[in-house]
Amino acid sequence: MLDIPAEDVSKAFRKVVRDYQKYAKIPGFRPGKVPESVIRRKFASEIRKDVIDGLLPERFNQGVRDLGVKPVGQPQVTELTIDDGQPLHVKAAFEYLPDFSIEGYQSVVVDKPSVEITEEEFSHEIEQLRESRATVEPVEEDRVLVDGDWAEISYSGHVVDDAEAAPIAGESSLVEIGGKDTVEAFTTVLRGAKPGQELKAEVIYPAGYPDAKLEGKTVAYEVTVKSIKKRNVPELSDEFAKELGAYKTLADLENRVREHLAANKRRSVEGETKDKLFAALIERYQFPVPESMVQDQIDARLERGLRALAAQGMNPEQMRKLDFTRLRGAQRESAVAEVKASVLLERIAEAEGVTVSDEELDRELQLAALQSQEPVETLRQRLTADGGLARIREQMKREKTANLLYERLPA
Repeated sequence: MLDIPAEDVSKAFRKVVRDYQKYAKIPGFRPGKVPESVIRRKFASEIRKDVIDGLLPERFNQGVRDLGVKPVGQPQVTELTIDDGQPLHVKAAFEYLPDFSIEGYQSVVVDKPSVEITEEEFSHEIEQLRESRATVEPVEEDRVLVDGDWAEISYSGHVVDDAEAAPIAGESSLVEIGGKDTVEAFTTVLRGAKPGQELKAEVIYPAGYPDAKLEGKTVAYEVTVKSIKKRNVPELSDEFAKELGAYKTLADLENRVREHLAANKRRSVEGETKDKLFAALIERYQFPVPESMVQDQIDARLERGLRALAAQGMNPEQMRKLDFTRLRGAQRESAVAEVKASVLLERIAEAEGVTVSDEELDRELQLAALQSQEPVETLRQRLTADGGLARIREQMKREKTANLLYERLPA
């Protein structure tokens, strides 16, 4: 609640009225000669608004400073009375960040896994590259199918004891004999077969089978073997490396693979470890967070989710059919945790004296300008106008603080 003395209110009214007298253009009166009574009558609502705008912000901010709290969002005015010659009375409600101690935050630690690449991880990545360049070629010799071969088949099937089920059919499908993803019944019936043979197979699909239409069903198939194919995986060599890009030797490729794996693992381990550290800090320091901050974070999470759905091809009409009440509820727990982590990082940044220099902010803006394909100064002006520049600086400060805490964790 805030009260402003009648003398200050009258003084503000007089100043605003004089300003209107100077610039108001009213037919029948020369500029600057419009009577005060006419000005007050014609511009009553505008004058009232200008007086409020002139008196309230600084007095409100001073009142908040006197309370020693940090407000969040815009205050909601619940009561306001103002008349010339009378005290201005206003009552407003606002949310604020709670005051709490972060004493002992340095002792909050979590496990910090190694970011070193193992030979197993390296070998797996190299094998993935070989597999990506594999070719499937026909087998010309006259022989039967054996494990490791690929059978090109056509098939038709029907669900046993379910006359209403839709028939199942396929043409020129490839099935790996003995493959980990091949249904055992197909491997059994195809192993030892030759092209041109017609076979029968009965497959019992288990509960939990990925295809819901087949889960728990028994299907009788008629299968025709069309050909035998062999999957050829290239050997590791300088020629193989050259096929994959600007590599002169296999060693060049292997070095690049190690660098790529190291960067990905470092980023992944660092992100997961920071998340665990934030969770530990949140558990250590229990405090409420303003609802408006939670709702803003839910909005941000939903916006990212909708952008991802749009990128996957969902159109606006489909989006409008989404249950946003349910979606907002599902995001709440994560949003609360993210807000708490941000608040904690801000408090720790203050305790550690973490700052973001103008040079660091400029570099971030240059990167953002490249991504948005607009001049740096145009981007700066736009972000300054909507408060985005300050938000970027705060986010950078939180990231620097998170990096500081991560680096301090014992290995």
